[in-house]
Amino acid sequence: MLLLGSRLIGIPVMGLQTGVRLATAKAPIIDPSNLKIVAYEVEGPFLSERPSFIRIADVRELSDVGMIIDSNDEFIGINDVIAIEKIYKIGFKLIGLPVIDESKHKLGKVSDYSLDIGNFTIIQLNVRRGVLRSLSDTEILVHRSQIIEINNEKIIVRTTAKKLESIAKTKSSNLSYMNPFRSTAPQVKNNNQ
Repeated sequence: MLLLGSRLIGIPVMGLQTGVRLATAKAPIIDPSNLKIVAYEVEGPFLSERPSFIRIADVRELSDVGMIIDSNDEFIGINDVIAIEKIYKIGFKLIGLPVIDESKHKLGKVSDYSLDIGNFTIIQLNVRRGVLRSLSDTEILVHRSQIIEINNEKIIVRTTAKKLESIAKTKSSNLSYMNPFRSTAPQVKNNNQ
């Protein structure tokens, strides 16, 4: 199931053992190499370290009440998991990142994203257009398969304009259509049936 990433910001992190709110999800920690959320930075009064995180692997369930984890013991500090520490120190922020196509045309900025809640992989980006272009188009969706490059300054995506041009040329040059279900040779009647 797909879910907007903004819906998980500010969501409660609930403890299964106590049934109380242990923390609140503050920001996702996104690995820019594969656009996968590996953890969420959390805040709350029951945390012993600042900053604290909840790994996606430790989330038992995502429900109407929030992210459900076993207990307070699931929260980790910045130095507890080396992979999360490295990604956190990169400082990658997806929201607000400019998106350009391979022809260097600015498409807009990332305003949100949709993620698969089964594995917390970002599937598509919601790109808000600039002021002038927003008069005709408010947002465009960019699927992860269109992404060519991601860095801290911008996201470069593959454009579909070239494909659309070649399809239009093919259709205009080939105006005769053939019915694939109609044979050009006459059918022979079989008397044995």
